[in-house]
This record gives sequence, structure tokens and C-alpha cells, in this order.
Amino acid sequence: MDVERHAEAASFLGSAGEFLLEREAEHNLMIGLATRLQTNPRLYGDDPYMAVLLDGDEVVAASLRTPPHYLILSEMPADLDLEPLAEDVASVFETLPGAVGPSVAVERFAGIWQARTGAEAQIGIRQRSYQAEKALVPVGVPGKLRPYMDDDRELVLDWMQAFVAEALGESPEDSEGWLDRRLEDAAGGVVLWEDGDEPVSLGGWGGATPNGVRVGPIYTPPELRRRGYASALTAEITRMQLEGGRRFCFLFTDLANPTSNSIYQRIGYRPVTDVDQWTFS
Repeated sequence: MDVERHAEAASFLGSAGEFLLEREAEHNLMIGLATRLQTNPRLYGDDPYMAVLLDGDEVVAASLRTPPHYLILSEMPADLDLEPLAEDVASVFETLPGAVGPSVAVERFAGIWQARTGAEAQIGIRQRSYQAEKALVPVGVPGKLRPYMDDDRELVLDWMQAFVAEALGESPEDSEGWLDRRLEDAAGGVVLWEDGDEPVSLGGWGGATPNGVRVGPIYTPPELRRRGYASALTAEITRMQLEGGRRFCFLFTDLANPTSNSIYQRIGYRPVTDVDQWTFS
């Protein structure tokens, strides 16, 4: 098993692209990031890590990291030897905050990383990825979708920080950086659901793949929930993207939140695979 590291996203996609596109929905996060890195190699400020695992000439797995974020793992054979990948990652990064990927694969990597580095590996968030090829827009929800405007900036930044703290269990990230990157992304966007004259829910999309796009984040403040805003907003974003030429849309949910998992299925999303996030302390 050989590790082939790539310094440029175009080279990485040239090597891993066919493998990743065989399961485009499962790999939408990695494909979307690599696509953005082709035009902005230091999208998050530091050089990314991109590598493929080769069995002879065949790509059997891929990995990507945009520091300071988690290492992302692709789908892979259940019995794949991950020691070479862990060794290569360790040669680049002294520490990792965590790893995210298919449940079985990322658990195996976490065990190897813990044994290699002594870092304590703990399961963080268990997620499920979904795909939609149609949008079932709910009726009777008050309000409508509208585009983001410059006057919304402070509100959106506050809501994004609240989303990260609540949904990801992390300290608020650089919400200004997130918003600016999303607004600069020709394939991404930010919108609000407005009831009357009041913004009540935040939505967005980005991370485009050749045939799809990832929907999210979706956030409604706690005091405004249970009114259908998030469902209607997600469905409208999905409808817009599909009618605009996307074959499908993707999104991720927290398995600990049965409400969101059931809501998204009611508006047209179907489960694809389970994805776990492990943290290393």
C-alpha cells in the first residue's frame, strides 16, 4: 500500500477524481473542498493536505485536510491497511484536532492515531449524509425566502456562531471568514427566511460537485423553532438548486437530533451513509 501525496488540488483530483465520483454523494464534502482549492489553494490560510492510497495503480482511498479543520477520509475497503496513511499524516502534522469519515473507517483510523501519538480519541458527532433529487416544499409555512443583503451581516454572523456552538459542539469559528468565503463562492450562497419583515431562519449552500451541491448550514434561533421555517427554507433552497441544473443536493444531519432527520426526509432527502467525527485530545 502506497501513499501518494499531492501539493495541488488539480493533481489530487486528477488522481482521485474518478474514484471519488463513483460515490459522489458519499464524497461530496471532499470533492467540494478540493474543487474550491483549485482556484484558492490556501482557502483557510494554510496549505492543505491531500493524499491517495494506492494498491498498485488503483486508488482505494483518499484523504484531505484544510488546517485547522479535521482530517477527512473517503469511503474505502473494510480491511484496508491505514497505517501508511497515519504515518504520512503524522509526518506532516504533529497533532490533529480530529478526523471525520465513514463510521468504520474513521473509527479504525482513530484507534491507529491514538496508538501512534498517545492522543485520546473520542467519538464526537455521529452524522448521516442525505441526498435529494426532488424537493417537496411544505405548504402553509408563513413567510418567504429572500436573498442575503449587506444589512444582514451582523445578524448572520451571530447566528453562524450560535449554529457552530450548538450543532458542532465547538467554540465559535471565524464566522466572518465563513461568510466571506461563502459569498465569494460562485457556486455558493446565503439566504434568509423572512416572516413579515423579520428574518427568522438562516440557510446556505456551497461545496459544489460536478452534479450536486451541499445544502447548509440551516439555523433557526431556539425561540423561533417548531414553526416550519427550517423545513420550508431547506426545501426552497433545494428546489432552487435542482431547478437551476443540479442533479441532486446533499446535506448532513446529527443523528442525535431525530427531529431534523425526520424533517429532511419529509421534504425529499434520502439517507446515503453514516459519517462519524472523532476528536483527538
